[in-house]
Amino acid sequence: MVLDRFGSQCYFTDRSVSVPPQGLIMKKLLLVSIIAVLFYCVSAVPPIDPKEEMVAMRDGVKLSTVIYLPEGSGPWPVVLVRTPYNKQTQSRSNTEWTKNGFAFVVQDVRGMFKSEGKYRPFVDDQVDGYDTVEWPAKQPWSNGKVGMFGASAMGIPANEAAMANPPHLVAAFVMVARSSVYDQSSFMGGVFRKELNEDWLKRQKAEYVLQEIFKHATRSEFYDRADMSKHWQQIHIPIYNYGGWYDIFSQGNIDNFVGLQAKAGAPGTGNQKLIMGPWGHGQLEEVKYPANSGVGAFGGSMSLDLAKRWFEFWLKGVDNGIQKEPPVRYYVMGDVADPQAPGNEWRTSPVWPIPVKPTSFYLNSDGRLTEKASKEDRSFDRYKYDPNNPVPTIGGANLFLKKGPMDQRAIGERSDVVKYATPILESPVEVTGRIAVELFVETDVPDTDFTAKLVDVYPDGTERLVLDSIIRARFREGFDREVFMKNGKVYKTRIDLWSTSIIFNKGHRIAIHISSSNSPRFDPNPNTGSPLRADDRKQVATISVLHDRRYSSRALLPVVRISNGSVTSTATQR
Repeated sequence: MVLDRFGSQCYFTDRSVSVPPQGLIMKKLLLVSIIAVLFYCVSAVPPIDPKEEMVAMRDGVKLSTVIYLPEGSGPWPVVLVRTPYNKQTQSRSNTEWTKNGFAFVVQDVRGMFKSEGKYRPFVDDQVDGYDTVEWPAKQPWSNGKVGMFGASAMGIPANEAAMANPPHLVAAFVMVARSSVYDQSSFMGGVFRKELNEDWLKRQKAEYVLQEIFKHATRSEFYDRADMSKHWQQIHIPIYNYGGWYDIFSQGNIDNFVGLQAKAGAPGTGNQKLIMGPWGHGQLEEVKYPANSGVGAFGGSMSLDLAKRWFEFWLKGVDNGIQKEPPVRYYVMGDVADPQAPGNEWRTSPVWPIPVKPTSFYLNSDGRLTEKASKEDRSFDRYKYDPNNPVPTIGGANLFLKKGPMDQRAIGERSDVVKYATPILESPVEVTGRIAVELFVETDVPDTDFTAKLVDVYPDGTERLVLDSIIRARFREGFDREVFMKNGKVYKTRIDLWSTSIIFNKGHRIAIHISSSNSPRFDPNPNTGSPLRADDRKQVATISVLHDRRYSSRALLPVVRISNGSVTSTATQR
């Protein structure tokens, strides 16, 4: 007799059972074994078989939806996932929800797998999200309360549905998802996120979307529909935002928390949560943080356990203590080579950002980075940027490329990268919050890009990337307008590096790296001023970064003072 478990079925390959001649004892043993097998078969069967429905949207298009119900008669609250990645892959986790008393509903988004219609990534998720939420809420097995759950391309539909404000959507748990299409997904600093968009759309067989993106290289009403900052006041649900410092959408989770915490309608106002860990959009390269760091959105039990508690409170009314916990929990990264170094620990806060005033670190001649501005009359660094030979991407917040705090020494001594570093730190320096770099620049082309990296330089020379970002010069006055540069004129640019929390250990140095390219993370600027991907023309740019008495280029770092092992804010110090 052989037991084969396949879904809810058990099979016996041998219908006859022969009784050995050893007598009654063997008969009893055989009977016990048969009973045990039968018990296994019964216990392994899900209490209610999953049911697939073609759920009609308001325009008549039907979306394939699978329903998993707990044991018993219900009614139950509903956890809903909408996915472009095949609902069957998400269905594997159904028991994690059903065994905890939730109905679990998974749906293929419009145009994907068994769902009807044309796939338009995230375009239809507000309307379809509204209609989908309202469908299970009205089923006899539902108590009318729906929570949405998901990471990345499954978390974005949850945010989209929240903007549509369906009456039965009570809460959401959103992991590593953007809050703005323009600023965090399609573009960053006005520069097309080449690796993220091209590679993902190709894998989704949706390359046709690229032409629409190229037509809308400036921020406009085209993006407002999916910009959550335009809709915070009409969102009424609490959202648990779960993000990573090295994630492709890290600032999206943070911005959503901050905006909704202050502006959402009741009961959303004041009931948002944020967690930020040392995670990327997948496995980090080269660096492994201690076991206390947990696992990001794509593995482990940390996120799932939090989500269960979140929905227990909001969908079931179970007072499990989650609302008594501080709204913000964040991981302060530290030296990964020294187990005794400060950092690599979790902290909590009632607010974000924590009340820290940025400290200026000025670029100076000879590659120095100091808290004192230069007093030189004329000081600058000059390099040439060739779009045919861009600086290669090494680590950072990538999707398919290697990601995380990778060593930047692999770039070598390229002449188109200028570096600035502090003296060796005599004591640890914590930086927690949003980072920016302000540059005064000259160039001989109408348009180019400026990149900035925040780097942790270890005593052995290792250059660990902390953050990196970019600005397209034509957008220096706003992403809704294009203002080109004139040869020889000095311009001020500001590069938003997003946010982090890290302690630079004693003996380390804080460094800023400046260049004009980071490819294929960002689309290289041809320097011609032409519209995005309009032609193949390219030209070399000569660029000067100024750092003198008049033009004080600087990095703005939210430094948290560490004194005798305790942390103090710099809000009143500087």
